[in-house]
Amino acid sequence: MTNQGFPDEQREGLYRAIRERRDVRSQFLPDPIAPEILARLLQAAHLAPSVGFMQPWDFVVIDSLEIKHAVKALYQQANAAAANNYEGDRAAQYRRLKLEGIVDSPINLCITCDRQRGGPHVLGRNTMLETDLFSTCLAVQNLWLAARAEGIGVGWVSIVEPSLLAQVLKLPEHVYPVAYLCLGYVSEFLPKPELEIAGWRSRLPLEQLLHGNTWTGGIDDDALLAAVRGNQDGAGIKPND
Repeated sequence: MTNQGFPDEQREGLYRAIRERRDVRSQFLPDPIAPEILARLLQAAHLAPSVGFMQPWDFVVIDSLEIKHAVKALYQQANAAAANNYEGDRAAQYRRLKLEGIVDSPINLCITCDRQRGGPHVLGRNTMLETDLFSTCLAVQNLWLAARAEGIGVGWVSIVEPSLLAQVLKLPEHVYPVAYLCLGYVSEFLPKPELEIAGWRSRLPLEQLLHGNTWTGGIDDDALLAAVRGNQDGAGIKPND
């Protein structure tokens, strides 16, 4: 069988980007992103797979301080409401978290989903209508990994009402704002996700999330279980990252 895999160094680079990717909120620097680098990130996003090759994404590149402040006002409104979901120490901890870098980051990017792209009958979308949204998320992940390889941090601002965000960005009615992202160089990439460092949640062990053939089935492949427990030898992904 012909080996179509990458050379070891390139493969490790990919796994490193996966391992060290972070949702950045508070480490942004004011340094601008060069146009050619931003273009590479956008091209990486555009190369994402999509069901029926519908390519439902568009990219709203935002450097206007006025727009950023308008979006931040939406965030502050939604964040105040979200804080009411918690009580006591958990509520106090939530209010201490910095959950956005909208104004701090030099570039904001909204990746949208055109829910009409490809027409009424997109190949592969007959039974799972949300595949356009799923496909757009793949574009987000492509951009995120490429950004990490470029040394650029990305933060996803999800605490915002989509319909109000669409109004601020003047999106057409059939276009949905999937991801509002903050992009910029950072002072550091944290060794672990920020919410894990803050004690909000810990990473779940992969072994606990594996099922065999059905939800109630176990994994019978001892070699697979040993590889998972032993940090997937040779894959370059280390535990607790």
